[in-house]
Amino acid sequence: MQIQLTVNGQAVTLTAAPNTLLVQALREHLNLTGTHVGCDTAQCGACTVLMNGNAIKSCNVLLAQAQGAEISTIEGLAQADGTMHPMQAAFKDCHGLQCGYCTPGMVMNAVDICRKHPNPTAQQIREQLEGNICRCTGYQNIVKAVQQGAAAMKA
Repeated sequence: MQIQLTVNGQAVTLTAAPNTLLVQALREHLNLTGTHVGCDTAQCGACTVLMNGNAIKSCNVLLAQAQGAEISTIEGLAQADGTMHPMQAAFKDCHGLQCGYCTPGMVMNAVDICRKHPNPTAQQIREQLEGNICRCTGYQNIVKAVQQGAAAMKA
């Protein structure tokens, strides 16, 4: 079947089997490998992308469900000249990552959090990031990064 969607600002038409997951389409058909597959059960959040502006776990969404949708991946956050998105820069500056496997999903969810809560409290951040698992950090620097990214996104 053919699916039309917009990925990182580009119109895309994909031909795929009906059971193709969005994460598979992004990684295997579009070579956007920044969207990671961690658990394959929507538990870890490594595959988080924005669909129509809302954070979703792309391992739990069929490509067909994305028909006509606007998808943003970690590759689409940076500017064309390579300048990082404020949230990406905040994760770097605040050391909100270690191994980096969860980072793309964390950043994408953080962007959504800050759009919904422009001044997120530490408690709001922790609650909203509940579906994104990091096995390397203690989340302290991730919370700081989201708060710094939120402030920078408003500027």
